[in-house]
Amino acid sequence: MNSDLPQKETPRVFSRLVSWPGVVTSIFFFVISLLPSMLPRSGLIQGAISGITIAIGYGVGALFGWAWNYLEIPHLTGRAWGWIRIGLYLLLGWIVVAGMWLFVGRQNNIRDVFGMERIGPAVWLTLIPVAVLVAALLIITSRSIRRLMHVITRWLDRSLPARLSRVLGGVAIVAILWGLWSGVLVNGFFAGANQIFEPRDNTTHDFVSPTDSELRSSGEGSLVEWDTLGRQGRRFVATGPTVDELNEFWGEGAVEPIRVYAGLKSAETLEERAKLVLDELIRTNAFDRSAIVVATTTGTGFLEPNAMISLEYVHAGDVATVGVQYSYLPSWISILADQEKVKETSRVVFDTIHGYWSELPEDDRPRIYIYGLSLGSFGVESILTSIDIINEPINGAVMVGPPFVNPLHDQILDDRDAGSSPSAAIYEDGRTVRFTNEENLLDVPTADWGDTKIAYLQHASDAVVFFEPDLAFSSPDWLLPDQRGPEITDDFVWFPLVTFWQVLMDMANAGAVPEGFGHEYTKQANADVWMAVTAPDLDDEVVAELRQHMIDLGPFEEG
Repeated sequence: MNSDLPQKETPRVFSRLVSWPGVVTSIFFFVISLLPSMLPRSGLIQGAISGITIAIGYGVGALFGWAWNYLEIPHLTGRAWGWIRIGLYLLLGWIVVAGMWLFVGRQNNIRDVFGMERIGPAVWLTLIPVAVLVAALLIITSRSIRRLMHVITRWLDRSLPARLSRVLGGVAIVAILWGLWSGVLVNGFFAGANQIFEPRDNTTHDFVSPTDSELRSSGEGSLVEWDTLGRQGRRFVATGPTVDELNEFWGEGAVEPIRVYAGLKSAETLEERAKLVLDELIRTNAFDRSAIVVATTTGTGFLEPNAMISLEYVHAGDVATVGVQYSYLPSWISILADQEKVKETSRVVFDTIHGYWSELPEDDRPRIYIYGLSLGSFGVESILTSIDIINEPINGAVMVGPPFVNPLHDQILDDRDAGSSPSAAIYEDGRTVRFTNEENLLDVPTADWGDTKIAYLQHASDAVVFFEPDLAFSSPDWLLPDQRGPEITDDFVWFPLVTFWQVLMDMANAGAVPEGFGHEYTKQANADVWMAVTAPDLDDEVVAELRQHMIDLGPFEEG
């Protein structure tokens, strides 16, 4: 062996040898992982967070121990050190017990804010096993990678100097991991996900039946076949408030809302799907309505019922809404895989409809708006930044729960007016863009809202909105004492690396909370935005009554 450095056998993957600095640090990280974040956590979710955090802590401590030995810093010995070590273990034990005791109370504080059922100490029966399993899997994976690097280095060491072989071994491991991540894991995951979720798109909700309405895609005279709409498209065209239900509030004069949709299987190409929904709008006389809303769907083609129902109540049904599916993937995957599809679909569909609309007489055409929830708002932003609407501006845009990938949203928050918070931002005193939440803050800015009204509806507790990669190493301004939203408890404190995983898991869990929190937006909050953006001349008494009516309707029940 051609070596100028001493060789040391790398520990086996399943060796019982552990790094004691790693163990100590992992225990401390475990306690930190129990600190609360945006949303309440179940034992399963907390176990996953703690397991990841334990593995990170073990790695940090093991790296510190390796550096200590590598630099040949003398180890402390003697009876005094023994007593110090015992004191350290007792301190760690006390920290663990205190952290576990406080965890339940802190989680219940959040659950009280969210109106959720409290948890008890039994949560540990799930939390601990899950944390241990996740941490063990991550540490085993890390040791496997280290073992592979050792094997590669030993092989290179036969013909190369040891220092060079170690550098090349490290480069090889990085290349292998990157190749696996970008070429196999990521692409393979997306391809596999498509295969898994495409068959689900062929199914139909139990409470959904084919529509025969002339004003719905797939209904009588429609150019779109029912079977091509996809699962979410079929639900969209077959549900919604009836004329009788609308008249329960308005008394009389309501009309059936127009709902137009095209699924991925409704036409071969995006351009053909865009032309198809335009033809459907023309067929249903949608351009004779008071307003048309071009809605960008999320993931599987979903259009949020609370938003659609509240829109149609605000206009007594005198509105047409159009959506086009672009993916089979649910939003939590689509936000990573389909960003380009979202932008392209949004622009092509909007340009096709907007092009026809812009040729109509200005005094004899409906107002036109764009809408998007979550990743759909990412598509809406791509329209807002397009030059195509300069000559014929739209009347407004509504974006709900905008995800952290939205560039325009991030820029506006960065440039918000002094004294306003990220969750309730004020930008240029609300001349064009305004922010709101469940409390309806749209009237807070004092400037006149322009002809094109743009509104963001977002919760302070929506991790889809406020997650950011920088959380790993820097505290966000939305955690500053004077910048916190109403749902963020004082117990939520930032900690390097740990908060990143906490909020990332909050993002995955943002739809599993009651309406009015996280990524779940109520009918009344949606109605507030629609009334302000699309029907600003409604009487104050009607506004209050309609908002209360949305509350009385309660959460949307599937089936």
